[in-house]
Amino acid sequence: MFDAGAVKKRLAAFGYEAGEGDDFSLSFCVEKVRSSIKNRTHLHAVPAGLEGAAVDMAAGEFLLAKKAFAPGSLAGIDLGAAVKQIQEGDTNTVFATGEGSMTAEQRLDTVISRLLSREAEILHYRRLKW
Repeated sequence: MFDAGAVKKRLAAFGYEAGEGDDFSLSFCVEKVRSSIKNRTHLHAVPAGLEGAAVDMAAGEFLLAKKAFAPGSLAGIDLGAAVKQIQEGDTNTVFATGEGSMTAEQRLDTVISRLLSREAEILHYRRLKW
């Protein structure tokens, strides 16, 4: 079962260290996502196969709320690509597509959108409701 601790670890992977003041918000986001998944699937618990998606969705909900109400606290998040260019011999690979055309806020919006958009995975677990 996913919890706020797993969401904290996911946020830490993005460079955001959750503090004690974030505990209520994290718990709220976890419960919101848990309820949403249970309502969409008509199940009594979040299936084990959706725990990763649930953690991402809760992290996305948390980041969306932080962006709206405390955008300054997101300054530590690294929105740059981890690897921008690899060159071996005469082969050159560039990963940071669109980097120059997107602002930091647009990249954050993209990350949040991708974290929240897990609907296709959730639908695989959907059950009929009588």
